[in-house]
Amino acid sequence: MKRSRLRLRVLTLALFTTCVATRAAGDSTFRVPVLQNTQAPAGPAPVLRAMELELERWMPVLTRQQPPAYFISYTVTDQRQIEVQGSNGALLDSEDTHNRVLETDVRVGSYERDNTHSLGDRNPSRSSAPRLVPLQDDIGVLRRALWQATDQQYRRAAEAFIRVQTGTQVQVETAESRTPDFSHESPHVFYGPLATVTADVRQWEDRVRHYTAEFSRSPAVMNSIATFTATATNQFQATSEGTRLQFGQTRYRLELFVQAKAPDGMDINRYANFDWTAPGQAPTDAQVLTTIRQLLREVEGLQKAPLVEPYAGPALLTGRAAAVFFHEVFGHRVEGFRQKQITEGQTFARKIGEMVMPSFISVYDDPTLDQLDGTVLLGHYPFDDEGVPAQRVVLVDHGVLKNFLMSRSPLPGFPHSNGHGRRQVGFTPVARQGNLIVTSERRVPMAELRRMLVAEIRRQGKPFGLLIDDIAGGFTFTGRGMPQAFQVQPLVVYKVYPDGRPDELVRGVDLVGTPLLALTKILATGDHEEVFNGFCGAESGSVPVAAVAPAMLLSELEVQKKETSTDRPPILPPPAHDPEANRTHP
Repeated sequence: MKRSRLRLRVLTLALFTTCVATRAAGDSTFRVPVLQNTQAPAGPAPVLRAMELELERWMPVLTRQQPPAYFISYTVTDQRQIEVQGSNGALLDSEDTHNRVLETDVRVGSYERDNTHSLGDRNPSRSSAPRLVPLQDDIGVLRRALWQATDQQYRRAAEAFIRVQTGTQVQVETAESRTPDFSHESPHVFYGPLATVTADVRQWEDRVRHYTAEFSRSPAVMNSIATFTATATNQFQATSEGTRLQFGQTRYRLELFVQAKAPDGMDINRYANFDWTAPGQAPTDAQVLTTIRQLLREVEGLQKAPLVEPYAGPALLTGRAAAVFFHEVFGHRVEGFRQKQITEGQTFARKIGEMVMPSFISVYDDPTLDQLDGTVLLGHYPFDDEGVPAQRVVLVDHGVLKNFLMSRSPLPGFPHSNGHGRRQVGFTPVARQGNLIVTSERRVPMAELRRMLVAEIRRQGKPFGLLIDDIAGGFTFTGRGMPQAFQVQPLVVYKVYPDGRPDELVRGVDLVGTPLLALTKILATGDHEEVFNGFCGAESGSVPVAAVAPAMLLSELEVQKKETSTDRPPILPPPAHDPEANRTHP
């Protein structure tokens, strides 16, 4: 894919389609992760034992085949998820699912050149299709599933390696493509506790009905959804290199979504979410209802708000908006595999040691953090999906680019993974963001940052500036076949006037631009960091991420008109708000 997307969460309904100790800078020492809501392990699980037995059986045989295999990895993801969803005061769905998925990776050739090698614009060979395996801990049954998957994947890998051998004879190679296809990494053994979830399903069914009924009190609301999920994910991994991993993670989430429509047909959507890792940390009804009332005020205001024409000028992004801005504008472009593939724009591939943003800005990615100032960070994990421990990576130090996010696909000067090989179940891991954190040495209180915005508006002679207060997500194009551009999708935007008039709520804009230019426009930042938790979809599927940043003042930011619908609002109001529908007849 050439396009990646960040959003709060994909909502599925007929109407829609779409951690706590820190490390010192530069410290990449592995630390035993602290995992919550878990059961103490009694040693390796039967799943791991089945993997070990099949590795012992297959490796001596496949290393003697032609072409020979040099690496095998088995990953089993065991996931139980409780999901309760309500809409407009009623229960839509309530289910409890449990499954196990096996993924097998067999690599043929050598670390230097194997079946995954990318040939020009052709995608490399992927791991075998994921397959469901039995939930019961029967070693014999599990070994049979592993046996079938290994045989199938070796055959696919052998065929792909023959194509690689032929293709490399006629393809021009770059310095990046001449690097090894797979990095040598030390094996890790960790038998962590297994995760469980606890949820009062009946209570959550009542809560989602209550929350969405509150949304329906407003005549502006066309539709509302509340979704509660409780997920326990346990991962087991064994490799021919000696890695043996067993660990679990528990996540709870409540999502609120409300939709309205402006008189001109534009859809108005507002989102909010709560994330926690233990049952006792769930938000109270009072907290949720306060958020609902805020969302309703914003929806009703946006419904009446005027549209903004395309504009370029001073803008102030609050912390959540600035966090998404950095995720899209910078984060995706320092993912290691994007520096290697010839089809990628390689924005920062040759810029290590160069200034890429103001000297008061530093950026790091730290998936070892499970929370920040009490807020859960969704990008936390103890090991990545290639069995490498999560590590803190300093990407930018005082404006200077220092590093890339690395999986086990090496780059010139970067021969090893730094624990960022990630994927959604069923996809092949590539370098992805975890918890992207932006820090600043030019910090001022929000009131002062706002005064600086007004001063910049006056200096440029602009009639107004923009305050971006909340954001839904965004996406970016990183491939050479498309413009190297980003788009961030704000939800709440205000015009700020230099003459002292009150801020004016407006709608209908998206933030757009190009990365190298946009990053140079930052003038100052606020003194308080905010967290954006979401799900990012890209080449290796949708993965949970967090982005953290202070508010940011930019001297120039461009906005374009938002894509909109031409459908008129409903002819009649909702039945509960229609006097005729509620009139009592004799």
